[in-house]
Amino acid sequence: MLLDDRRGSACQAKGIAEALGDRMIIKEKQLVYTRLASLPNWLRGKSLLGIDVSKSSAFEAPYPDLILSTSRRTLPVARYLRKKSGNHSKIIQLMYPSGSNIKDLELIIIPEHDGKKKCSLPNAFAITGAPTRIFPQTLEEARLYWAPKFQDLPKPLIGVIIGGAIKGKPWSLDNAEDLAEELKKIHTRLGGSFLLTSSRRTGKQAEDLIMEKLKGIPMYTYLWGEKKENPIMGFYACSNLIVATADSVSMCSEACDTGSPVLLFRGKNWLTNKHQNFAQSLIDGHYACDIKDENALTFRPHHTINATLQIADKILSLD
Repeated sequence: MLLDDRRGSACQAKGIAEALGDRMIIKEKQLVYTRLASLPNWLRGKSLLGIDVSKSSAFEAPYPDLILSTSRRTLPVARYLRKKSGNHSKIIQLMYPSGSNIKDLELIIIPEHDGKKKCSLPNAFAITGAPTRIFPQTLEEARLYWAPKFQDLPKPLIGVIIGGAIKGKPWSLDNAEDLAEELKKIHTRLGGSFLLTSSRRTGKQAEDLIMEKLKGIPMYTYLWGEKKENPIMGFYACSNLIVATADSVSMCSEACDTGSPVLLFRGKNWLTNKHQNFAQSLIDGHYACDIKDENALTFRPHHTINATLQIADKILSLD
């Protein structure tokens, strides 16, 4: 696995590794970039151009049978390693590497919300959402650890996973207020407590507005910048219901892999077409429900997304 500074991609790749388990010998190679890594891939080619070799993992024979490339910038390194292997190594690309020629790749894992054109490529493997590190065993371990910390909170426990601004699309205070009002309605109907976390992209003003609106409701919080143990796995494991903003494919995929009912907040004038398509795919697949749906609080998912296990099985099927 070729890992870089993109934490989201690294987490997805590690989820795939965990799904493969002991069926493959897996080695992680960490890449550290130089400023030349921003060059287009057609210039970087099959080389280590843009890689700080002195700070990155060493590359040496024997070369692997399979190479998992986790971003656009890791792809030239994957091609370099394949060349060094005498073209023995096969490249698996996690997500579509925009701006790259991809005809020579053995497998590209592409989310359905990237569009039918990309998903219909002969070397594409289409999935819903994104691979995660959410498995029954990890949820049970998290439940055993975190449940005692939440035991004094009124039940049910309602997870609230808040993202925020996305590239070119700020998250407005109107959307923050709308989310808070929807959460208050849920609490009025169900009672219980919130397990609430925010993100760097939420913004301090929006975060303050939400917390002010929810004042008086029992909750356990993990707000952006807080210096304490990250409880997100505990939130996933212990929540009877999860509310997630639809701006993060990873967050929503994780929520939908827990087996708990998931309500999506889509807001107004905020999500890109790709994010809207993603959210709609979760709703159409009965993995999640829109928070404003009149039947939202009786929604139950048909099944989990399970993309990680699907990817692992596909990788194992490669000749």
